[in-house]
Amino acid sequence: MNIHIKTALDAIKRSPFQAISAVFVLSLTFFVATIIAVLVYGSNMAIKHFETRPQIIAFLKDNIKDDAILALKSKLESDIRLKQVNYVSKEKALEIYKESTKDNPLLAELVNPSIFPASLEFSVSDLTLAQTVIDEISKEAVVDQVGFTANLGGEKSLGEVIQRLKNAGNYIRVGGLVFVSLLALSSFSVLLVIITMRMATRKNEIEILSLIGATPQFVRSPIVVEAVVYAILGVFIGWGLALTLWLYLTPTIMSYFGQVPFIPRDPLTFFLMFALILGAELLIGLIVAFAGSLVAVKRSLKKAR
Repeated sequence: MNIHIKTALDAIKRSPFQAISAVFVLSLTFFVATIIAVLVYGSNMAIKHFETRPQIIAFLKDNIKDDAILALKSKLESDIRLKQVNYVSKEKALEIYKESTKDNPLLAELVNPSIFPASLEFSVSDLTLAQTVIDEISKEAVVDQVGFTANLGGEKSLGEVIQRLKNAGNYIRVGGLVFVSLLALSSFSVLLVIITMRMATRKNEIEILSLIGATPQFVRSPIVVEAVVYAILGVFIGWGLALTLWLYLTPTIMSYFGQVPFIPRDPLTFFLMFALILGAELLIGLIVAFAGSLVAVKRSLKKAR
C-alpha cells in the first residue's frame, strides 16, 4: 500500500469522530445536490412535454369549405413558431369522445358528429409565444374560438399559466444552485477545520519530516488523500441515499404525473441519468477536497514557519 494512503487511513482511524463529521456533511451536500439535479431534469422534461404536444386547439366554424380549412392548415404549417399541426374532423372528434367515455356507453349514444366542431390542433416552439399565436389565430375567418389544453382557468389566465410553467423551472434551478452552493461552502469549511486540526496534531511529526529533508509535497500528500477519501465517501453515500429515495418514489411519481415524463420511464435512461449525476458529483467532490486540503495545509505550514 502507498505510504501516503496508509498514513491517511491511520489518521482517520485515530480520529473517527472527525472523519464521521466530515463524511456526514459531505453526504448531506451531495444528497441534496442529487435530489435537486433530478428535480431540475424533471422540470425541464415537463416544460418540454408541454412544448412538444398539441396545446392550442382552433375550433372551426360550421359549414366551412374544405379549401378554406386546407388553406388555414397550410398557413399554420408554414409558420416556424408552430409544430405538429393536425386536423381533427367532426367524425374524428366523435371517436375521441367515445374513447374517453367508453366506461359509460350511454353518453356516447346521446351524441352525433354534428355537435362536435372540427378543429386544428398544434403546438408552439416556445410557450411564451402561445398568447400571441392565439390572438392571431382567433382573427381568422374560419375560426370560431381557440382553446389551450394546458390552461385550466380560461383564456384570461393563459399568460399566468405559461409564466408559472417557466418560473417553476427557474425557481428550482436558481434556488437549488444557491442551496447546494451553501452546503458546498459548509462542506469546504468543515474540511478546512478538520484538516487544520489534523495538521495541529501532527505538528511535531511535520517538523521532524522537514528537518530530515521531506518535501512540502510529501508532507501534504497524506492530508490531501484523507480529504479525497472523505469526499468520495460523501459522494457515494449521498448519491446512494438519493437514488434509493427516487427508486422508492418512482411508481408514485409516474402515477401522479401520468403522461408527463417527469423522470425517465426507461430503466436504462433512468440509471444513465444517475450515473451522469454521480460523475459530476465525484468531480465536484474532488475539487472541494483538493481545494480545502491544500488551503488548510498552506495555512498550517505558514503558521509553523
